[in-house]
Amino acid sequence: MAEATPRSEFPPAVEHGLDGWVLWWADLELRQGGGDALAALRADVARRARASQSLGALAEHPTVGAVRKLFRKAGCDPTRHRPSSEALLRRVLKGEELPAIHPLVDLNNCLSVSLLVPGCVMAVGAAVPPFTLRAGRPGESMLSMRGPYELDGKPLLADAAGPFGTPITDSERVRVLPGTTRAWLVAYLPAGAVEPECAAAALAQLALDAPAVEVVGAAISRG
Repeated sequence: MAEATPRSEFPPAVEHGLDGWVLWWADLELRQGGGDALAALRADVARRARASQSLGALAEHPTVGAVRKLFRKAGCDPTRHRPSSEALLRRVLKGEELPAIHPLVDLNNCLSVSLLVPGCVMAVGAAVPPFTLRAGRPGESMLSMRGPYELDGKPLLADAAGPFGTPITDSERVRVLPGTTRAWLVAYLPAGAVEPECAAAALAQLALDAPAVEVVGAAISRG
């Protein structure tokens, strides 16, 4: 396993240019084994989502509504550019399973579907703090995992090199690769709708159920 990046860099400093968001960060490290447990966890999270949510009532869920409100406040229509959590949950509710991508990514997806909040994982060192949470500017774009992505009016995180992630999609620059062993997870929490303690407890339980990933640190960033 590759040598881990020093943990002293965590947590990242974040300047908040958007009100209403609480960023909850976790420092994750990949461990050997645990593949079967992770597969069982993905299936269980999907099953629980289908048992508790429905496509028809999704827009009425208070957390979904709170995230959508923050998107609109930044200048983004959440029905055209869906939060990653909602897009993923919709696929699950239509019968798809949570995909096996990478243990670090899979754990993030399980948390996102469980809490109904956007989240992402970034390879440690791919983006360099301090970070800024702000709205995208006219003409601004990034190379996302979906290709070139326009950022005007979309909530985003940026460092000195520019935007590297949104609660919709993330950039190729911070992508978790097959050899990635450490990553930072960020959950975009709507203030007052999902408490950081809830995110911490949920991730701790998911990591306990899927020991392929260890949570080695956590932090909160508020505007």
